[in-house]
Amino acid sequence: MTMKAPKEILSVLKKEKSFVIAAHISPDGDTIGSGLALSAALEAMGKKTVVYSRDRIPRYYRFLPGQGKITRALKELAKTAPVLVLLDCNSARRAGTEKQVFPLSLVIDHHETESDFGDVRWIEPRAAATGLMVYHVIKALGVRLTREMAVNLYTAIAVDTGTFRFSNTSAEVLEAAAELVRHGADPSHVSQALYESWEEKRLRLLQMTLETLEIRDRMATIFITREMFEKTRTKAADTENFPNFPKMIGAVEVSVSFRQKGGNTWKVSMRSRGKVNVARIAEIFGGGGHANAAGYEVEGSARAVRDALFRAYESYRK
Repeated sequence: MTMKAPKEILSVLKKEKSFVIAAHISPDGDTIGSGLALSAALEAMGKKTVVYSRDRIPRYYRFLPGQGKITRALKELAKTAPVLVLLDCNSARRAGTEKQVFPLSLVIDHHETESDFGDVRWIEPRAAATGLMVYHVIKALGVRLTREMAVNLYTAIAVDTGTFRFSNTSAEVLEAAAELVRHGADPSHVSQALYESWEEKRLRLLQMTLETLEIRDRMATIFITREMFEKTRTKAADTENFPNFPKMIGAVEVSVSFRQKGGNTWKVSMRSRGKVNVARIAEIFGGGGHANAAGYEVEGSARAVRDALFRAYESYRK
């Protein structure tokens, strides 16, 4: 697949002067890297931009160039009447911007599950990462790639392809990554920052989490409770990538983490390999995502939410 940025998206980015670029809540490398790269590109064109994230940027993404300018204050920004750009999500609620009104909104996203938010939308589920879509936007705008853009885009693509291990790693992905390396992205540095710079407390949290591992009918589940966070003095951001660990077991088809948000509320993150479309399972519970990575929130006891998911999984397989 060779992607081409829609003319409607490019037209708005060329015409308008001021933008708020919003990452999704619980930001990951794709939404952060895409946002920082697009911001740098638009500013190179003489535009004014602000990158917004409702939640704090995880410590292990603070190596990204420009991340220090990300703001968590949105209310005052909306008063200046900029264009809102949602990246790596397609609903205002997912970006934490639902309480603010903007005169115009753009959506650039690769998630399979869609909402109808956005005046101008580019939804491309076949894209390996939103970072790959933003890469094509920047090239179509005629902006010269800088090292800052290259590092951010490379990180965005690397995160959503499992550092080029997942099945969404295509020739186009590798060709884009190669160009980003030529423009200053250092694969070794990015990998070290992402995977070899953990704090000890995060590893302790992973250890406790894996002790909850249960496998049933090729589905593996793990739980992260509030008690675990308190014992290890960690936060929700420290659990990124945890759902992928049980998938290392060859017999596991679907890997699921249940993270306790408070009381009986759980954030469920699903990962799969092969033909199992976890987005379809997540939709049963009001969530969504990609075919091989999806999630939702649910309320109930640990046993109840796990059993409900097992039943949905069994129904899906029939």
